[in-house]
Amino acid sequence: MLSLAVITLGSLAVLPTGYVIERPGQVFDVMGEISGQKVISSVDVEVFETDSRFDVTTVSLLGNRESTPTWVQVLWAWADPEQIVLPLDDVFPPNLTTAEIRAESTAQMEVSQQDAIAAALTQLGYEIPRTLYVASVIADAPSSGILVAGDFVVSARGTEVVTFDELKGQIQLSEGNPIVIEVLREGQPLSLEVTPERRETDWVIGAMVGYTYDFPVEIQLQLGDVGGPSGGLMFSLGILDALSEGSMADSYHVSGTGTINSAGEVGLIGGVGLKMIAAKNSGADLFLVPQGNCEEAIGQIPEGLSVVTVRDLNEALDAVQALREGNQLPAISCN
Repeated sequence: MLSLAVITLGSLAVLPTGYVIERPGQVFDVMGEISGQKVISSVDVEVFETDSRFDVTTVSLLGNRESTPTWVQVLWAWADPEQIVLPLDDVFPPNLTTAEIRAESTAQMEVSQQDAIAAALTQLGYEIPRTLYVASVIADAPSSGILVAGDFVVSARGTEVVTFDELKGQIQLSEGNPIVIEVLREGQPLSLEVTPERRETDWVIGAMVGYTYDFPVEIQLQLGDVGGPSGGLMFSLGILDALSEGSMADSYHVSGTGTINSAGEVGLIGGVGLKMIAAKNSGADLFLVPQGNCEEAIGQIPEGLSVVTVRDLNEALDAVQALREGNQLPAISCN
């Protein structure tokens, strides 16, 4: 009987599973350095020192399609409130390789950083011309072999599109029928036919689309191997602090998450509960959450962590100002 138990436990230790495990990840101070280089730098404008700390929060993922956690790790994670067990297919769609998912995540971060720069410079009064373009194309997706990275998107279904939402709207209106997307490639106009496919509730073409901006000043951002778009809000706050004298949050430690677009609107993200744990563990004084994540966040706030929900960059700046001046922080409201 003992031998059977040992064999069973041994099997649990090595057998693959159909799950991956999410945990609180690292936090990165955008006002600091990565590998000896400033996260925020510029050759065109002065970058000021600050006593403030603005953290990008992350989620750590254990496992992928090539190597899943063992059953022992999964069972342990199920019992741990600081870990989340997710079905493998929810995180790594079967039609995509791990390398393709990582490439998409990297492209999302690059697009997010450009949007963060645009939002911050717009807040500072700069005019920022922009153009919709294809950042990357997923292999074996509807756009594969048709669109290429660097294509400038002009129209879809015969309608001019100048924003991502306008392009997405035209793709949804197709209801899976072929659509013609007009692009400029190396200055030459092309009309390309793409047939969208359904992914969950949306029609998609399998291309990562973002904006290329004509920035009046050059800002460099670097954050190592961190992927995804959820650092946008904190990058924008960091840029505003770096380009202004003084310390925007005094000596306080502000952490947060959320996408941002060039208009300064903050978008919802995933893993907010785990990111709040990461912020609490790092000693943050304030955590900024997208308003769209309010209902998810409100029941998971770690004890002792101040949390404010924000719809846009202005609301985030208001929360930072209240923290700096010792005023009461806005109450969380999911309305």
